[in-house]
Amino acid sequence: MTFTADQIAVLINGKIEGSPVSTVTSFGRIEEAQNGQLAFLANPKYEDYLYITKASVIIISDKLELKQPVDGTLIRVADPYSAFASLLHYYQQYRTQQLKGVQDPSYISASATKGDNVYVGAFAYVGDETSIGNNVKIFPNVFIGNNVKIGDNSILYPGVKVYHDTVIGKNVTIHAGTVIGGDGFGFAPQADGSFKKVPQIGNVVIEDNVEIGSNATIDRATIGSTIIRAGAKLDNLIQIAHNVEVGNNTVIAAQAGVSGSTKIGSNVMIGGQAGVVGHIQIADGSKINAQSGVSKSIKTPKTAVTGSPAYDYTSALRSQALTRNLPELEKRITELENQIRILLEERAQV
Repeated sequence: MTFTADQIAVLINGKIEGSPVSTVTSFGRIEEAQNGQLAFLANPKYEDYLYITKASVIIISDKLELKQPVDGTLIRVADPYSAFASLLHYYQQYRTQQLKGVQDPSYISASATKGDNVYVGAFAYVGDETSIGNNVKIFPNVFIGNNVKIGDNSILYPGVKVYHDTVIGKNVTIHAGTVIGGDGFGFAPQADGSFKKVPQIGNVVIEDNVEIGSNATIDRATIGSTIIRAGAKLDNLIQIAHNVEVGNNTVIAAQAGVSGSTKIGSNVMIGGQAGVVGHIQIADGSKINAQSGVSKSIKTPKTAVTGSPAYDYTSALRSQALTRNLPELEKRITELENQIRILLEERAQV
């Protein structure tokens, strides 16, 4: 696929400096891009590469003042990183839109329905009464259970498993190996020390414009729904337990886990390997640092916490600074004790 600088500038509302007919066929990092590739400069630390890159077209900030001439064609925009991300989005959309039809062997129940321009890859399974919207892409080895609803333009990459009664909105992307709607971890302790399984009869609801990384697990609710609200972004290897709610535009980094029935607000940021206990609430706009252990509700919006158990981020940094100074403090205290002892001995002799 070939694009001219002029076509790219139209897509990202940019201003061209150089030849508008320069063409690119792929993308490259600015420090290693070759002729025929598109690169971008967002981080000032990489500016030196701008003057030696072989990229044919480079997206740069409209505020950047050049220190010397550049060989390639420049496209100036307000935010190079965002503009480049938009281009990658267009490129990915173009590639996936080419996928259409049902490959053999695959199974689609006679009672299932599908919209226009749907792609179903080989060895995929689509269960009874399932509804698939327009332009949905279901890659090979995907399992979709009974009575599942998938909205328009959603993508399920290879090996995704979607259990029965799950509802997936529009423009949702679920990456390879993720399991949606497996049983929540519910077991009732018995008098003899054993555990009796509590049937998980709820479902999972994933609203529009959500992206879920590879090998994540989102458990179905015991009763009601586990809900991932619109715009949320979940990284790889994340565990979302039964009856959890993740708010709008919340982002959760890899290897984080959220225990059952916890309600996470909107625009929350949760770092990698963080753990959140069950049955608590996380206020809108909260920030949970990586590897933090959150054991109680965060009730004040836009609170930042760190540590295990997690507490106020600024206070935690002060505590860490004091901890690092403990050896020096111990030395000073010992010296002061020695001085006091000497003074007391001298006074006793008077």
